Amino acid sequence: MYQNILTEVDGGVGIVTLNRPEQHNAFDDVLIAELIDAIGMMESDEAVRVLVISSTGKSFCAGADLNWMKRAADFSAEDSLRDARALAEMLRCLAQIGKPSVARVQGPAYGGGVGLVAACDIAIATYDAHFALSEVKLGIIPAVISPHVIAAIGERHARRYMLTAERFSAAEAYRIGLLHEIVPDAEALDTAIGEIVEALLHNSPNALGECKELVRSVSGRQITSQLIEETAQRIAGIRATGEAREGMSAFLEKRKPNWWIA
Repeated sequence: MYQNILTEVDGGVGIVTLNRPEQHNAFDDVLIAELIDAIGMMESDEAVRVLVISSTGKSFCAGADLNWMKRAADFSAEDSLRDARALAEMLRCLAQIGKPSVARVQGPAYGGGVGLVAACDIAIATYDAHFALSEVKLGIIPAVISPHVIAAIGERHARRYMLTAERFSAAEAYRIGLLHEIVPDAEALDTAIGEIVEALLHNSPNALGECKELVRSVSGRQITSQLIEETAQRIAGIRATGEAREGMSAFLEKRKPNWWIA
């Protein structure tokens, strides 16, 4: 079905794998379009409770594909805008999917690859992974990925790494908030991803989606009477749902709720 990605659904987990190892899983227009389609498919598939973004080969994602960049050098302003909008839409789809998303980072991520990591809810990488926001070296800026990267690492860290374009380690990515966990090797990475996925599969699917929307809505806002009322309305609304009633009943009856996947 796809040229540059692999998809799989197993035990409540949807896996989208970038599969251009010879090109270090770099983005081009085809890969971006395929990711938009695959993420949408995972969103609409009720069997999918958690989305994992992974890659084959040595690199997670090297940013923009060199051949694509060569073509882009001759693009009209309209063509450049179309390509930028496509990348922005892919990252939006990933960031706003109503299911938890986990990045499995087994190798380097540069430019747009950092944006891909940042757009996921949870990111885990191996110790030897490294990162760079290298756009200014090419005379461009990380505009499309910036909302996701700044949300992940904050304005101050973004200023440094977007301006210097220096490469930074997985340990530094963990320190500044791009990663949630770092592990020694690929085997430990799969173990860590499995533990995160298992925890997510024990939670209410509806509550997970509502929780993601809550974070988006509340983040960065001042605590005003309007925000207090909004949060009160949210909890009151979700308490009336079937999953909330099932969750509370299961807790009181000391049993697993009916959405639990072992």
